[in-house]
Amino acid sequence: MYQLEGSIKLISPAQTFPSGFVKREFVVTTDDQYPQDIKLELTKEKCSLLDPISQGQRISVSFRIRGNEYQGKYYVNLQAYKIDAGAGGGSSDGPGLSEPPPGHMDGPGNEPSAEESSPF
Repeated sequence: MYQLEGSIKLISPAQTFPSGFVKREFVVTTDDQYPQDIKLELTKEKCSLLDPISQGQRISVSFRIRGNEYQGKYYVNLQAYKIDAGAGGGSSDGPGLSEPPPGHMDGPGNEPSAEESSPF
């Protein structure tokens, strides 16, 4: 499970499909050195978690990474299951997305190149 903190940039209306499936998408802007706009989705009864949330509000969202293949193409969705409003009361200089534990990528050859450390 993963966690992301930031501000709500966009909340889309719920989408209902002919099968009865319902989803609602929203975008969170992180507080990183290079802020990222991350699109997440809520499904089924979890769509109502966004009802008390408003644009610009700070939140912490817990989510799962979901992937699937359809007709030879691969898709990734960030499926939220918990939203805490008013998050980020502590330091805001850390990354918005939870990072792997220290030492996870340490060692020779794992230093970011100048190209990788660029925001583009």
